[in-house]
Amino acid sequence: MEFNYHKSFSRSLGRDMEYKTYGTCGRPMLVFPSQDGRFFDYENWGMINVLAPHIESGRLRVICCDSIDKETWSNEWGDGRQRSEQHERWYHYIVDELIPQVRCGNEQFIVTGCSMGAFHAGNFFFRRPDIFNAVVALSGFYNADLFFHDYHDDIVYNNSPIDFLPNMHPDHHYWDLYSKRLMIFCVGQGNWEGPLLDSTRRLEAVLRSKGASAWFDYWGTDVAHDWDWWRKQLAYFMSHVLG
Repeated sequence: MEFNYHKSFSRSLGRDMEYKTYGTCGRPMLVFPSQDGRFFDYENWGMINVLAPHIESGRLRVICCDSIDKETWSNEWGDGRQRSEQHERWYHYIVDELIPQVRCGNEQFIVTGCSMGAFHAGNFFFRRPDIFNAVVALSGFYNADLFFHDYHDDIVYNNSPIDFLPNMHPDHHYWDLYSKRLMIFCVGQGNWEGPLLDSTRRLEAVLRSKGASAWFDYWGTDVAHDWDWWRKQLAYFMSHVLG
């Protein structure tokens, strides 16, 4: 399998950012790492091995980006505004810098992640369905309160799908885009999935109230918040995403 390491300066963040790509052709898929994770975690936890048949057959190419969660979502006792503004800088790095670097023409991306990576995947998907045409979110939360607690501002609101989706005007063109996209949200009901299970159910209720079709899959009470399960879920769902 062909893979490449990349490092380039981000204007948005004012620093070098790293990422890794796997494969040279096929549908592009952007992967967000789990909380405080790095661009190499997906490979280290065996997720690239799960995707290897799709990558080697030329049906999929994967881009694993880096996170700055320790400065934003995980920095729970830091200044709220500084945290939200730094997240927004990272958002613009992904959308305005990384995506153009790895994009071929006007192709659209699958976006995925586990745990906080699933939150980022869902959040970026709902904010930019013009870029992302499928989302596979495993064990995610979809509201900002879990990490920003009682702090609220305009940026936090715009990165909290459970908050902004109910208020999106029914004639907003994003609803038409959502209807044409593949949305998959999966969560277990076992150990360490409690708050994520609740948030996933809340997101399902929001989308159903808006008439948006999405696949919500709740796995059993033995299914924990763990890489062993995420590998199984990824294998299962990617067979559907790629047909």
